[in-house]
Amino acid sequence: MSGSARVAALHYYPLKSARGIELERALLTLAGFEDDRRWMLVTVAGRFITQRELPRLALLRPCLAAGALQLSAPQLPPISIPLAHQGERRTVTVWRDQCDAFDEGDEVAAWLKLVLDCDCRLVRFDPGQRRLSARDWTGEFEAEIRFPDGFPILAVSTASLSDLNARLAARLPMNRFRPNIVLEGLQAYDEDRIDELYGDGVRLKLVKACTRCRITTTNQDSGAVEGDEPLRTLRGYRYDRQLQGVCFGQNAIVIEGAGASLSRGQTLDIRWREHQAR
Repeated sequence: MSGSARVAALHYYPLKSARGIELERALLTLAGFEDDRRWMLVTVAGRFITQRELPRLALLRPCLAAGALQLSAPQLPPISIPLAHQGERRTVTVWRDQCDAFDEGDEVAAWLKLVLDCDCRLVRFDPGQRRLSARDWTGEFEAEIRFPDGFPILAVSTASLSDLNARLAARLPMNRFRPNIVLEGLQAYDEDRIDELYGDGVRLKLVKACTRCRITTTNQDSGAVEGDEPLRTLRGYRYDRQLQGVCFGQNAIVIEGAGASLSRGQTLDIRWREHQAR
């Protein structure tokens, strides 16, 4: 069985759990989109911080330009961190993984304190190390990642969101689910049945359903938590007993195509899984 899907939108998130950026074209690396989740906030003890703990992180707007990472937030002047700066190396923690990172310094930590009312540090992933996705899911492939929770790319289809929205009292935008690749031309939840997306020198393997957390209940424009949707509705028809969570979207890894690009509007061919997804 053959098929194809169109890339409806591309997004990346230079600062983990902060505002996403829509792209016309995304450069691929072995670790996903270039600069995706390259930075992260951590506690003073070095543990990662996300919107799970600080929904206001959604108000932080990262921008990469002129050799610097610029962060902006409401009612404050932006702050710029030169990419040439290499701060003190430290060990940080993402779930069970310990990673090497560079601390971006006291000035940005003070600025973040004003924005978030939280003592935290901004760190940049040390590219001299290799952090890998769990081989239980990637099998024969080694999938490099920076600071995402577990996998380099998240794909969601517009049809899946439409199906979910038909079940909700109030429609939700795609940014609640923070995908990297939005696909159209599929039936709802077809992404669950895709083995690979490929074309123009690119080959992406979809390896694991994405279990969703309470970040999906946070309005990405206001930084406010809004009730318990969509998790309550998803639990009614998208709960996976093996993964012990509600699933929406598929995590993917880069098999081929480091140095190539994906573009909005591009068509990707589909290789379907031999067996129906759970």
